[in-house]
Amino acid sequence: MNNNELSSEPGLERVATGVPGLDDVLKGGFFEGAVYIVRGTPGAGKTILANQICFHQARQGKRALFVTLLAENHARMLQHLEQMGFYDARLIPKYVYYISAFRVLEENGLKGMMDLLRREMRAHDASILILDGLIAVEETSTSDREFRKFIHELQAHAAAAGCCTLLLTNGRRGEYHPEHTMVDGLVTLEDVPYGKRRQRELEVRKFRGSASLRGRHPFQITDDGLVVHPRPESRFLRNAGIANAGRISTGITQLDAMTGGGLIADSSTLLLGPSGAGKTTLGTAFLQCSSKAEPGLHFGFYEAPDRLIANAQAIGIDLKSKVAAGHLEISWRPPFERILDSLGNELIEAVRRRKVKRLFIDGWGGFAGTAETSDRLSPFFAALTNELRSLGVTVVCAMETPNLIGPELQVPATGISAVTENMILLRYSEYQGQLRRLISIMKVRGGGFDPKLREFEIGAQGLRFVDSFKTAEGVLSGYSTERPNTAAAPARAKKPAKGRRAAARRRGKA
Repeated sequence: MNNNELSSEPGLERVATGVPGLDDVLKGGFFEGAVYIVRGTPGAGKTILANQICFHQARQGKRALFVTLLAENHARMLQHLEQMGFYDARLIPKYVYYISAFRVLEENGLKGMMDLLRREMRAHDASILILDGLIAVEETSTSDREFRKFIHELQAHAAAAGCCTLLLTNGRRGEYHPEHTMVDGLVTLEDVPYGKRRQRELEVRKFRGSASLRGRHPFQITDDGLVVHPRPESRFLRNAGIANAGRISTGITQLDAMTGGGLIADSSTLLLGPSGAGKTTLGTAFLQCSSKAEPGLHFGFYEAPDRLIANAQAIGIDLKSKVAAGHLEISWRPPFERILDSLGNELIEAVRRRKVKRLFIDGWGGFAGTAETSDRLSPFFAALTNELRSLGVTVVCAMETPNLIGPELQVPATGISAVTENMILLRYSEYQGQLRRLISIMKVRGGGFDPKLREFEIGAQGLRFVDSFKTAEGVLSGYSTERPNTAAAPARAKKPAKGRRAAARRRGKA
């Protein structure tokens, strides 16, 4: 049994954090009466996270106790928090109560500190306790044994009071921490460099009594506080079930015929081709068939909605009326610095919200440009398409190939073609002094298809198939030539030798 198959311990109530995405990672939140260590370097977001949880609990009518052991005074900390959307001064001090215990720890040691926590926990009937600055308790301890004893006593009091406790620390020591074996959970916050950019990441290293989403999950600190983006590879694990045997039109009659009646429903199709080959045209033709029964979604990175609609209109594809009728949504994500996991989760949420059946992703490079490493793309795409298949979505995804012309097919991401059911290839070829567009079907899993190469044109009347290569060869090389006529020319009748000599004598006399 793996970690994602465990169920939560019966009888324990969850303490929801209210942090977007974090409760998904924790499979519902922390447990009441449990003690957790939240560890991270200075500036990682520990204090913001803890305050965000406190104010969420306060808005539910519960009380939070925030105890600091740091030199920074409360007025300065609250001044910084005022800029956050979760902050509400009206909840202080009735529901969110702040205490500075730095002097108590210095003057009375660990015993005085424990007495303060026990007393205040009961006096405020707190549902959550934050101890910000565990490193100060550790430094005050005369030995590891004394420090572990402090953690043990705190666990006993928290369990008796049903108070979820978060211990914030920067963990300046080495990897071995004796207290980690005692607490109910360990959450780490890190700021990880990837090339010239950095990405904040959260990981649940330990979580007693429940499953949690494994691995590191990126998060952002926004004006509204922390937002966690669970990795789709760990989040979307359900079985896609039995494939739908039905067909769904591509929006192009000739292409439907080539694929054996349209795309298999709930499948994923890659449109491979260089820039300008017609990938977006095929994708928008697919979305033109969106309807009330088959809602559509355009999830793109490169064209603003108005420009996309205008360009489609210029070639006879009407997206505007589909948007107006509510049958199609155009979701634009400009390719600025984004987080791959955030994009994946936003896509799935948009699909669920409108119960989308037709999805065009334009294009895959928008996802690839946000990935921390290239080896993430294949498992990410597999998790995404599996979840979309489970939701009954037929997906068409445009993927740009780097080579503009030539016989080689260079797929920009390895392994992705293996998790897609269908592949349609678009390419260029020079023929009779003109650059021509070609289309061919490379793969249709679970069905037959027409493998013939066909030329197509894009004009004011839309996309039109033509048959220009009946006598051409070398089309896939990018430079097509006419096939030579190999039929033998009719042979001349030979004159008898005697007749030839007589004719020669006559010419000589002449």
